Amino acid sequence: MHYTIRTKKGLLNLSTPIVMGIINTTPDSFFAPSRTTLLPEIVAKAGAMLSEGAAILDIGGYSTRPGAEEVSEAEELDRVIPAVEAIADQFPEAIISVDTFRSTIARAAIEAGASLINDASFGNGDAAMFKTVAELKVPYILMHTRGNPQTMTQLNQYNDLVTDVVKELQARLSELRRLGVTDVIVDPGFGFAKNIAQNFALLNQLEVFHTLDCPILVGISNKSLIYKTLGISPEEATNGTTFLNAIALQKGAHILRVHQVKPAAECIALHKALLQKTDNLLTLLKN
Repeated sequence: MHYTIRTKKGLLNLSTPIVMGIINTTPDSFFAPSRTTLLPEIVAKAGAMLSEGAAILDIGGYSTRPGAEEVSEAEELDRVIPAVEAIADQFPEAIISVDTFRSTIARAAIEAGASLINDASFGNGDAAMFKTVAELKVPYILMHTRGNPQTMTQLNQYNDLVTDVVKELQARLSELRRLGVTDVIVDPGFGFAKNIAQNFALLNQLEVFHTLDCPILVGISNKSLIYKTLGISPEEATNGTTFLNAIALQKGAHILRVHQVKPAAECIALHKALLQKTDNLLTLLKN
């Protein structure tokens, strides 16, 4: 299924999958190489990701890993807004996403130059978020989760995992659409209120999420389903990330959210070549 998303920078065409590069302006994100707190380093990382093929840069100032410590609104503002401003100034054509559950941070980031809102709280972290998205008229990434970073690991009981997650996403999508929000990207929420076995089950049935009629974002980069399964560190999980991203592409993912852009961009290029060669072969056989 092919989609386009309207951003302040114009239409974002998702007929070919794209890469979202992660830039964490935090000291405590689980993947150490993604942590960048100095503005020159943030701008340099953004430039490197764009040159490697990132279509979106996702800037976050509040770690959402399980058990992450709370961050004040003032601290999150201080971490995120200067980063957004610096990247927007240096790379004016870059499409920037802000990773936040706070409507105030989302609004400030959009005003500073961001184009999308990536909410890892499923809209539950701030009651004003959906209304704010509707007012700002920007694309919104709706990620499934339950609870918050401190409680979500205890909230992974489902009657039927995939069915329940799809139904919960559909309910929130209906709320957004009632408010007039049309550009919504869905994220099944790998690692959020799901254990390792559940994460693999979600990926194995990812095609079911197409019933929501929205672009699908997959964020499995260097996560515990990879490094715990393989008995390695998060920093050693690039190969596993690439393998699972390839599976996600085969099942119709539109956006790969990753810490390392180049391997994901290469994965997409090879997947595209595979589809083209297959289509060409089928055409020849028909003729």
